[in-house]
Amino acid sequence: MQAVVFQGPKEPLEIEEVDRPDCDDDGVVVETEACGICRSDWHAWQGDWDWLGLVPRPGLVFGHEPVGRVVEAGDNVSEFREGDLVTNPFNLSDGTCPYCKAGRANICEQSVPMGFVGFQPGAFAEEYPVRNADQNLIEVPTDTANPVEIAGLGCRFATAFHGVSRRADISPGDWVAVHGCGGVGLSAVHVASALGGNVIAIDIIEEKLEKAEQLGATETIDSTEVKDIPQTVKALTEGSRGVEVSVEALGVAETVQNSVNCLAPGGQHVQLGLTTSEEGGEVSLPVDQIVWDEREFIGSYGMPPHEYDEIFRMMDGGKISPGRIISETCALGDIPDVMERMGEFGTMGIPVCTEF
Repeated sequence: MQAVVFQGPKEPLEIEEVDRPDCDDDGVVVETEACGICRSDWHAWQGDWDWLGLVPRPGLVFGHEPVGRVVEAGDNVSEFREGDLVTNPFNLSDGTCPYCKAGRANICEQSVPMGFVGFQPGAFAEEYPVRNADQNLIEVPTDTANPVEIAGLGCRFATAFHGVSRRADISPGDWVAVHGCGGVGLSAVHVASALGGNVIAIDIIEEKLEKAEQLGATETIDSTEVKDIPQTVKALTEGSRGVEVSVEALGVAETVQNSVNCLAPGGQHVQLGLTTSEEGGEVSLPVDQIVWDEREFIGSYGMPPHEYDEIFRMMDGGKISPGRIISETCALGDIPDVMERMGEFGTMGIPVCTEF
């Protein structure tokens, strides 16, 4: 079968013939119908995140925002069968650790990041495997969305949904800032707006700010036009106190600091973006001010499988529409070009591969 294959950090990605994935007793093999192209794939391609222990090896197949139909199921799989339309979180869990049992499978002790390690290839291919299928697969309600829209849920929308709706405490009327309007940032804008937040979107690209407005942002800030982002954000809020929740969706030191500094006393910073090699996983913070104002710094990673049901309910009720964030579709052979454009922030929203 054909797949997009990693050749080494920053080396051109190649379309190659690779072996069809094996199906283990607890897993399934899925024929890919669509797969989102995520900036996390770009980070791995660039060689970022070695400080997290993620060191992709040549031969790896990226792609962790998939949807497709089961074509083979292992002997121990009881909940899924051939023909089922399915998706899955990018961080595959084992279902047995204390965090999984507590409903926090996204931070499973044995979590496996799909498409970032050789023993769990991703979905930039005609077929892909999913381990621990009964734990990780989600059946897609075909009356709610089409496969392209479900691929748009992927890592970015799901990560934003979990971070904004579960990790943060947003009440109707709260002010919410979103720093960075890429795929995950626009998703955060959309979800926060659906929860009743007054959303302030911040970015450097006017087209992305316009998209944020379409997705529910009440205010936008072009950060190239102001000198002090935190004070500009605060000036838009009631009493100029700052926002109740601020979401960082880039992983850049400056935007992390801006996010923390625009909070009202008692506010919550939600960190969705992972850093690049420039930060190396470390960002300095105004610790004394965090203590003084009892601000919170909250990490948020992925989303456990059971929360997909809530997304589907909100989609069915018309409260959210992930498909509105999908910016383009492409064929498997176009993925290297899309990844190249990501390096210059040349994509908007969520690109999705639909032809395999």
